[in-house]
Amino acid sequence: MIYAAKSHLVSKLPEILDEVHYHDLRKGILETVEDVLKQMVRVEMIFELLGEKMTAERCPGMIGMIEEAFQAIKRHKGRDHGLRDLAIANYMQQIESVEVASFQILEMAAVKIRNKQIRKLLKENYDEARADRTLMLLIATKYIVAK
Repeated sequence: MIYAAKSHLVSKLPEILDEVHYHDLRKGILETVEDVLKQMVRVEMIFELLGEKMTAERCPGMIGMIEEAFQAIKRHKGRDHGLRDLAIANYMQQIESVEVASFQILEMAAVKIRNKQIRKLLKENYDEARADRTLMLLIATKYIVAK
């Protein structure tokens, strides 16, 4: 589920880079893409450690949320750069919040199955997703204060 959502997010993020006006937000999105790619590799490693095959299972709920965010961003095209950038930062933070919650629950599950390596990989994903969420909040705050 989380892998499908992250894969979808990575495919969609380049679409909004051209829409971003604020340099720090562009940098934050590029950093998020790098982090998401690392998180996806870790999820692949977890499946290997579990001896499970990854499926191409789609996650309509998460993907729908991502699509809704990107549609809302597109509706801001041609409008005030500041409002559009704040909308992008807001939606990015919302997406990361869901990912943080998912990784947190998965990390607790790893404790239950007593696999330290899987727990470590999930903790790294959790920490990165949380940092990306915080980064988007800081970027939005910096932008608002600067105006």
